[in-house]
Amino acid sequence: MPLRRAVTRVEMLAEVHQWHRSMLEKGEKPRYVVRLDAPVRQGARCYWPVEVRAEGRLWRRYLVTPDGRNVLLKE
Repeated sequence: MPLRRAVTRVEMLAEVHQWHRSMLEKGEKPRYVVRLDAPVRQGARCYWPVEVRAEGRLWRRYLVTPDGRNVLLKE
């Protein structure tokens, strides 16, 4: 469940939802990849990178805590 929670939190972001819809209109299926092999520690928190991809390219990468409470855009 925590993996699905991380993806859902990213999907619910307004900019991701809008981008997702635009990709579907183009006939592309967006993909969400949780990178458990590359956790990121910031301060006392652990984050899982969640990559948002379509057309074989990375669009954005977000950092999500396993509990889904914190989401950061990784620049």
